[in-house]
Amino acid sequence: MIEFQNVSKVYSNGTQALKNVSLHVDTGEFVFIVGQSGAGKSTFLKLITCEERPTAGEIVVGEQKLTQLKRSEIPYLRRMMGMVFQDFRLISKMTVYDNIAFAMHVVGASSREVRKRVPYILSLVDLQDKAQCHPRELSGGEQQRVGLARALVNNPRLLIADEPTGNVDPTLSFEIVDLLNQINKRGTTVLMVTHQHSLVKHFQRRVVEIKNGSIVADSCNWEARHD
Repeated sequence: MIEFQNVSKVYSNGTQALKNVSLHVDTGEFVFIVGQSGAGKSTFLKLITCEERPTAGEIVVGEQKLTQLKRSEIPYLRRMMGMVFQDFRLISKMTVYDNIAFAMHVVGASSREVRKRVPYILSLVDLQDKAQCHPRELSGGEQQRVGLARALVNNPRLLIADEPTGNVDPTLSFEIVDLLNQINKRGTTVLMVTHQHSLVKHFQRRVVEIKNGSIVADSCNWEARHD
């Protein structure tokens, strides 16, 4: 699903965000990405979505070699991805239903497809009773579940969650990751960036630790070394 081969990224100001990173993520894996602020986690995600391009090395996502991807082809690459953000990024004037439907309209889905798919996704995240609410009427945990529903509605092969629990309380954090876990069990590859070590220890998935732009740990036993 994802292959980094000796990837480095140096920004125009001279900052070296990633240094000779090599990593393979199989289709259907769930991987936590951890590390301190400034370690290179955000750059790692931006390279996967082609928001940034590598200075050196090769990146493959799905069957696409990203270094060969034209700018006009990037939107089609991103259609295979779902993104969940820390700050929710919901459209305040739209209802829950319309926020999710909007993601389908963007990729050209028909009204019939929207009417069929959105209620199903709402039920998946247990928000079927909130369809006509606006974001301001929801709790933080509910807003994040709307964000998750929006990321899932186009049936992505890869789900990227960038600190999705950063703005919800600890109990809801576990609920959000449990939902991601359930989604992963349905076959979706999940990458989740987090600072919350308690989540990483609890869910016991593969953990990739980035420090100063390099991968310093890649293990299913990461939690045992960070007690």
